[in-house]
Amino acid sequence: MMRLSVNIDHVATLRNARGGTYPNPIALAHEVLKGGGDGITVHLREDRRHIRDEDVVRLRHEDILPLTLEIAATKEMYAIAKSTRPKIVCFVPEKRQELTTEGGLLLGNGNSLLKDLTEGLRKENIGVSFFINPDINAVQEAHALGASIVELHTGHYCTAYEDSDHVTCNGELKRLHEAAQQAKALGLEVHAGHGLTCQSVGPIAAIPQVEALNIGHAIISDALTLGLKEAVIAMRSAIHMGRSHSGAAPT
Repeated sequence: MMRLSVNIDHVATLRNARGGTYPNPIALAHEVLKGGGDGITVHLREDRRHIRDEDVVRLRHEDILPLTLEIAATKEMYAIAKSTRPKIVCFVPEKRQELTTEGGLLLGNGNSLLKDLTEGLRKENIGVSFFINPDINAVQEAHALGASIVELHTGHYCTAYEDSDHVTCNGELKRLHEAAQQAKALGLEVHAGHGLTCQSVGPIAAIPQVEALNIGHAIISDALTLGLKEAVIAMRSAIHMGRSHSGAAPT
């Protein structure tokens, strides 16, 4: 069964638009549980534009569902992750001016800090994921730096899907299949996410090596008409349908 972790950042975005405490991300995490979600994902950004430190603390304290904490590879964020102890820490690239994460981590030479932070978290029995582009070299570099999980960036696939650009879409799917196969061969757990909707998730769910998806924007958007519990149920149904067609990579 493929796992679904729901990113609730945009619940906090709506709360922060007017200040105060409503809507409450923790209350919405309970709705994710009711809808059959397997986890909660949040991105604690440097500028705290949506999720705040106290949200992370409460999510861990209430332990509603396993928590994935997305953070930049900085000593400040490492200290927060180490003290709150989520199930998984996912290191992501972060630029203050971006609307959302634009791509995977740039790995390779000069990543001694990322390697040190990864080793420190793994010593605490915290799973460490790298958000990377679907590229074989990136997978190999993530493995060399000590990641236990890679999350493959599906954003370019989703853009091509929405634009009905079938050539690019199939090319991105092939890259995702190849990266997932390489990651699994190296003993890494494979996750995927970014930009997925109920319409586009099927081919990603069909990649046999992918064990979990992190999806937020589409589910929170669908919740405006369906309610969050029903939006989670709808996404799980779409994932199940795609998983039932699991097979070979496109050519």
